[in-house]
Amino acid sequence: MYLFSIIHLFFVSYTVLLFFRVVSYWFPAWQYHRIVRFLAFYADPYLSIFRRLLPPLGGTLDLSPVLAFFALQILERFVLGVFHFLLH
Repeated sequence: MYLFSIIHLFFVSYTVLLFFRVVSYWFPAWQYHRIVRFLAFYADPYLSIFRRLLPPLGGTLDLSPVLAFFALQILERFVLGVFHFLLH
């Protein structure tokens, strides 16, 4: 059960990191702050996958983070399901 908690903690932490990265887009002046650069370093490669699949609508409305959050939740359930299957 300890392994499940660690996996869940990883996914929750990454979800929070993604959330703060998405919020940081609304503040262009913060883009060069070291915390935002840290968030960008870890979140942007994952988010860019979904930006290629779902480009911004009308050039301004970016719905790709919604898809990224959804995919991350599905991946978490899949990984936890696989570990549950293998360990029980």
